[in-house]
Amino acid sequence: MVKREESKKESGKTLSLLQHDRSFLDQGFLSLAGVDEAGRGPLAGPVVASAVIVRDFSFVSRIDDSKKLSALQRERAFEEIHAKCEVALAVVDHERIDEVNILKATLQAMREAVMKLGILPGCLLVDGPHVPEVFCTRFPVIDGDAKSFSIACASIIAKVTRDRMMQAYDLEYPGYGFGAHKGYGTKSHIAAIREKGPCKIHRKTFEPIRTLMNVK
Repeated sequence: MVKREESKKESGKTLSLLQHDRSFLDQGFLSLAGVDEAGRGPLAGPVVASAVIVRDFSFVSRIDDSKKLSALQRERAFEEIHAKCEVALAVVDHERIDEVNILKATLQAMREAVMKLGILPGCLLVDGPHVPEVFCTRFPVIDGDAKSFSIACASIIAKVTRDRMMQAYDLEYPGYGFGAHKGYGTKSHIAAIREKGPCKIHRKTFEPIRTLMNVK
């Protein structure tokens, strides 16, 4: 009974996500792309953006805000999204983030992801209040990864891609726990920074790293 109720809830959420995107297509746009990022908040690593044009909405995998899915659900959805969608990615590294600030770096990644799509979509649905500078109609969607099917797909692609990158960095820079916390400012991560100092991929303009470096 519980599983049946959960299934109904997921089906209802999927329908809501689909209706959101179809409302834009009903306005006359021939195509749309969802755009989202992963990695704005961490103390280390890149910010990753994805742009996704959904070609086939008949998904078997659960599609939702990537933060609401388990790692296994995200991996399954990741593969199906790549099979049924036009997908593009862009990565902006920690050095660029320190150079221009995280908002500008995020918008740069989003713009680059959109420009890597096979075609320029009729409109963009972008998670959050800010939109990248591209030559098509753009709509900011607050909490878009929980409202739009296409943005949810983009959030999954960006999240899985960045998580894999941070797992690789965990091997390259052992002792910081990147594979577990993915660069976010957990107590164990901050303790490791205090003990070992920041490594190459840490964002030097982010607190508490900036303060710790000034102390030294």
